[in-house]
Amino acid sequence: MKVVTRFAPSPTGYLHIGGARTALFNWLYSRHTGGTFRLRIEDTDRARSTPEATQAILDGLKWLELDWDGETVYQFPRAPRHAEVAREMLAKGHAYYCYASPEELAQMREEQKKAGKSIRYDGRWRDRDPKEAPPGVKPVIRLKAPATGETVVEDLVQGTVRVANEQLDDMVLLRADGTPTYMHSVVVDDHDMGITHVIRGDDHLTNAFRQSQIYAAMGWEIPRFAHVPLIHGQDGAKLSKRHGALGVEAYRDMGFLPEAMRNYLLRLGWGHGDVDIISTADAVKLFDIGDIGRSPSRFDMAKLTNMSGHYIRAADDKALLARAEPFLAKKLGRALTAAQTERLLRGMSGLKQRAKTLLELADAALFYCHERPIPMAEKAKALLDDAGRAHVRALAQAFAAMGDWSEAAAEAAVRAYVESRGAKMGEAAQPLRAALTGQAQSPGLFEVMAALGRDEALGRLADASK
Repeated sequence: MKVVTRFAPSPTGYLHIGGARTALFNWLYSRHTGGTFRLRIEDTDRARSTPEATQAILDGLKWLELDWDGETVYQFPRAPRHAEVAREMLAKGHAYYCYASPEELAQMREEQKKAGKSIRYDGRWRDRDPKEAPPGVKPVIRLKAPATGETVVEDLVQGTVRVANEQLDDMVLLRADGTPTYMHSVVVDDHDMGITHVIRGDDHLTNAFRQSQIYAAMGWEIPRFAHVPLIHGQDGAKLSKRHGALGVEAYRDMGFLPEAMRNYLLRLGWGHGDVDIISTADAVKLFDIGDIGRSPSRFDMAKLTNMSGHYIRAADDKALLARAEPFLAKKLGRALTAAQTERLLRGMSGLKQRAKTLLELADAALFYCHERPIPMAEKAKALLDDAGRAHVRALAQAFAAMGDWSEAAAEAAVRAYVESRGAKMGEAAQPLRAALTGQAQSPGLFEVMAALGRDEALGRLADASK
């Protein structure tokens, strides 16, 4: 059997962390097994579904680099097919017309509530002749669910889960206006798309019982279900915005790398021993549904940030620069020049050691991109007092005489200078740093000089000496 998984979000908002993890698990399982990963947009809720939310979901998946197979399926245009299946169930005797009015159903629920009973449809039209229907009432089509016995779901994560059929009422398949219900549409779409494994949050576990009954009524093969525990905040409460549960696009805009986000989401509920850093290629090789835990995982922004730092440090300098450039251009209000790009590439190995996001990297790299005379932070200005500028002027002369413009040569020149003056290293190095970067802190001073290049470095020193 070829595995076919799917991610089926509703476009009523952004692609949140839980949805992104669900998409990742489905994608990984399909890639691990050599199967197919499909995308379905469940846009049947026309009042809340928006084109903007749909685009946010598509953009989020693309940023995460979770590619899907085949065309994207949209649920709403398939409504005629959903209705067709409901009527087929009606013809087979597995569904029936229900003529109960909204007022009747409201009264029924109120009476059940007062009696302390479970709120569920009582089957009043289950065996009645449609000829008894009151005039002017448009019926819904309800599933004629099994009234006795139990429905069993052999869940790949939760194990064997059972529910007594008497606890499940005859759910609506087709509303009075002819539109299908979500529960019914999902089953028809999954069947028609050949979905073999439904991997989703365990908040859908109760849906699996009802959906299994639809499959059984149609004589269709039931897919394997895998209901994954939800993600909680650090305090154990349901994940919300206050825990950092933002849309995927927010993490992209904060400068997290997609591979870091994939690795972090993977570790929220799935593990391979005590290993935290797992490349996507290794995850595809290792991922199996059976390794998903049954306990809720906890979202930790600090751990995500640290993991992002690992991936930034490990990234190829040129590829990392390409990812950081849009953040730099936004901060500068312009595109980078070729000379600035070259400087950044030379300085990237030092910059990336101190950054955990592309945003932090861009902040740290800005000094390489400023036009002369570069802006000075207040602390840098304080370092360039009369004594500081005197050190800068003298050092500029020593640097100009260097035949070899390298980190080692620059360091040797500064050490020779402080020894000849009987000064401390910091007395010369700190004003020098301020003159070169406009800041009181930066990557290694001599690394910065080498990355800036002779002309730019000497030019900045001349500007600061005035």
